[in-house]
Amino acid sequence: MKECVVVIPTFNEIENIEAIIRKVFSLNHPFDVLIVDDGSPDGTAFKVKDMQLEFPERLHLLERKGKQGLGTAYIHGFKWAISKGYRYLFEMDADFSHNPVDLVRLYEACTEGGYDVAIGSRYIKGVNVVNWPIGRVLMSYFAGVYVRFVTGMQIMDPTAGFICYKREVLQGIGLDEIQFVGYAFQIEMKFNTWKYGYEINEVPIIFTDRTRGVSKMSTKIFKEAVLGVLYLKIRSFFKTYIRQNEPKSVALLTVAEMG
Repeated sequence: MKECVVVIPTFNEIENIEAIIRKVFSLNHPFDVLIVDDGSPDGTAFKVKDMQLEFPERLHLLERKGKQGLGTAYIHGFKWAISKGYRYLFEMDADFSHNPVDLVRLYEACTEGGYDVAIGSRYIKGVNVVNWPIGRVLMSYFAGVYVRFVTGMQIMDPTAGFICYKREVLQGIGLDEIQFVGYAFQIEMKFNTWKYGYEINEVPIIFTDRTRGVSKMSTKIFKEAVLGVLYLKIRSFFKTYIRQNEPKSVALLTVAEMG
């Protein structure tokens, strides 16, 4: 079984893509990289193809036609990685807002710490965000407060996008059931992981806003998250959380223990 793959969705990341790939490959622990590109007109996918000649066994590319949303990009990438036998699946941005060096710390939280999911958290130890305007910091922080209040899920950074999953988690929660594609995708993934009873750990990181390229954040994406949290909570009242890759008796015991 292959061990680690970092799934990186891209749209117009030509200014960052080569540097982020080389940084991941420079780490002491071996990580493969899967780029999921949504038809970037700036040539991001072409650059990845050029680099595949240099890293034929470690660098992979999935191309999609047009922008189809962050959530579907990750799910597409996760399904590919599971089919290839990877044991630990990571998600990370392409713009260096997540420091690739911290991939090792997330990996160790799952392998040495015994957790099923490790989240690179901006808020588990204070507020560790660099180069964001104060308004966006407050919006992000209080979004977490809102999510915890509505859902009861005590994760300090529920919108984080820097994560390590054990393959069993992604198989168990049912990727085909994930409905949101934007900002709310990150919340839905964590909410389902929590409801299914997997062990989650938050690893403190420093988040640095991109210095190259253009942010994909929008008011529409933020609104989706606000309404999406309410939807997730209401839906949970009518849903039984049974892990899809376990015998029903074991899964029901887990749900019962959660209350």
